[in-house]
Amino acid sequence: MASRSRRFRDRGGPDIWPGFVDALTTLLLAISFLLSVFMLAQFFLGQALSGRDEALARLNSQIADLTDLLALERQANAELRLSVSSLSSGVESATKERDQLRDQLAAQGEKAGGLESQAAQLSAELDREKALSADAQAQVDLLNRQIAELRQQLTEIAALLDQSDVKDRESQAVIADLGRRLNLALASKVEELARYRSEFFGRLRAVLGERQDVRIVGDRFVFQSEVLFASGSAEIGPGGQETLARFAATLKDIMAQIPTDLPWILRVDGHTDVTPILNSPLYPSNWELSTARAVAVAKFLIAQGIPPERVAAAGFGEFQPLESAGTPEALARNRRIELKLTER
Repeated sequence: MASRSRRFRDRGGPDIWPGFVDALTTLLLAISFLLSVFMLAQFFLGQALSGRDEALARLNSQIADLTDLLALERQANAELRLSVSSLSSGVESATKERDQLRDQLAAQGEKAGGLESQAAQLSAELDREKALSADAQAQVDLLNRQIAELRQQLTEIAALLDQSDVKDRESQAVIADLGRRLNLALASKVEELARYRSEFFGRLRAVLGERQDVRIVGDRFVFQSEVLFASGSAEIGPGGQETLARFAATLKDIMAQIPTDLPWILRVDGHTDVTPILNSPLYPSNWELSTARAVAVAKFLIAQGIPPERVAAAGFGEFQPLESAGTPEALARNRRIELKLTER
């Protein structure tokens, strides 16, 4: 390399190698200096952090000591409060006892003064009693006279009560007689209605003839539902309309003979069997179906000229069967419309 430098200098060029060496030396010195500074800084920083940890340890120890002292102070404070509370209770009880003793002494003094005052009052009252004895005797005499007058008034009132009892017994007898007459009148009306009902049933039997599906049961005229309605329906069929029209004509003939003051009605009762109705939005149950059928018969009779105030409709569903058996014949007998001429 020295030969190159010499050849380069021999050629007359600039000599830069010493400058390069100086620059490199300077850079190495700077890096060494920075490394030294960094190492010193690390040393001092480690020393500072070590001192800080020691300080924190000392502070934690002092805090623990202070916490122990605070717990001791609190315990002592609680004991002092208990002592103060017990002393306060003792002071209060002593104060109450003192007040009670003071009140007892005051009461004894008041009693002594009260006894003296009572003695004076009794003496004064005795003097007033002696002075008022004459007035009291006069008042006693007046009260005796008033008592005698009251006794006389009571005797008169007792006599009036005896008269009232006599009138009351007479009124009870009159009421009993009126009740007997009313019962006789009602019985007469019932007998009269029974007579018209018997005649009505007799005429119906003659008009409708002997039919198995139209029967008289007791005091009721019974139509089997199949005579009037299709299954699951409340619309009266043509055959049923014809039968009900003959029924209404016979009723109108009898109605013309019944007195107007006789309180009668024609009750239309609808009944079904126990078989539940299915797929009918109009009649969710047999109860609605039986009621709708009774109302349909009532409206038809009214349309035939029966006064509406003489007609009543009711539905009983499957709850009033004629027969309890489950045979087809028994179920058919339970599906019915009953017409009853009865009193209102």
